[in-house]
Amino acid sequence: MALIPPVDDQDLGDMAATFELVAAHMGFVPNSLKTMAHRPEIANAFMGLSFAVMGPGGVLPPDLRSLIGFAASAAHGCRYCQAHTVHSAKNAGIEPQKLAALWDYETSPLFSDKERAAMRFAQCAAQTPSMVGKAEGKALRVHFDTPEIAEITAVIALFGFLNRWNDTMGTALEDIPTAFADTTLAPQGWDAGKHA
Repeated sequence: MALIPPVDDQDLGDMAATFELVAAHMGFVPNSLKTMAHRPEIANAFMGLSFAVMGPGGVLPPDLRSLIGFAASAAHGCRYCQAHTVHSAKNAGIEPQKLAALWDYETSPLFSDKERAAMRFAQCAAQTPSMVGKAEGKALRVHFDTPEIAEITAVIALFGFLNRWNDTMGTALEDIPTAFADTTLAPQGWDAGKHA
């Protein structure tokens, strides 16, 4: 059971328009955002950061940002964010067979060396304390320039906030990402856990 309930749709007030935009983009409004809405200042600040990191002005393609978010969330163990990032990856155009191979990205021929470097970096950076060392930084610089590395780190940090928020809150997963994760991630051992 979630620590606090999501804000009811009829109680959104000034956030209603923002939530409509989110629903139009994602197909639903995440319960994580609805729990943040108990403090609209937090929800609005998060939305600003999220748009800056994950929005259309990014220097990395959306599919790669989703893979980075997934790798960071998998390292943290946040099942809520794993479901969301795999659903986002699908929406960004990543083919189902590649999504089914996410846990094997290091060896699967479906992933490029560039994707592997970014996902490995994300896994290391999402650890507490960060496990990023010289080798991970060197591997990243082979494939990415300075603004891209800044954005990779921003994606990891953004999901660090979301991972902590949703794992602490026990945020309930919505039907759309749950159904997709059940078909894509569950065969490799994923389940919704406390987010069911």
